[in-house]
Amino acid sequence: MDQLRLTLVTDRTQTRGRELVAVVGECLAAGLPAVQVREKDLGAADLALLCRRLRGPTLDTQALLIVNDRVDVALAVGADAVQRTSTSLAVKDIRGLVGGQLKIGASVHSLPEAIEAEINSADWVVFGPVYETPSKRGFGPPQGLDKLSRVAAAVKIPVIAIGGITPERVREVRRAGAQGVAVISAILTADSPAEATRRFLEALAA
Repeated sequence: MDQLRLTLVTDRTQTRGRELVAVVGECLAAGLPAVQVREKDLGAADLALLCRRLRGPTLDTQALLIVNDRVDVALAVGADAVQRTSTSLAVKDIRGLVGGQLKIGASVHSLPEAIEAEINSADWVVFGPVYETPSKRGFGPPQGLDKLSRVAAAVKIPVIAIGGITPERVREVRRAGAQGVAVISAILTADSPAEATRRFLEALAA
């Protein structure tokens, strides 16, 4: 799934006052191949409204629209995938609900979690935090490249690295076995989110 080479994970508190849909739109226009809507404080109705506003632009650019945690919202808005978190239904339960309607990503923080996600038919895992980053401090200390490498070697599904990823770090996480990267602040807080997106895509293509 080449679209997973770069995923923008949303957090509207990090846009420096800019409207989130507009920021994501700029990134999509710059070639962003996937966006994960992760606004944990929004209720189902508001989250669905936000996702519907992003569904058109993602379809226009053939980018993946991934909804964090909420299977119901992902199905309701016609998203491409749902990202399973530690507070979500189990991967096997999500698969039982959605069948082949949605792809399923699973956020994992250890090798056993990654293996379990693959066994239960997740389509990919997001592993991290690889580096120190404020947005991921609640998930424990940085995992580092060695642990990323062990996870990537142990599963056949794509492993996406998250946590403190910058364009300069893309090469080393790819060498560790990550098939893609997921990014929050490095794009959302940039002076030009579109230019930041292009820098990531250039690094991934190198």
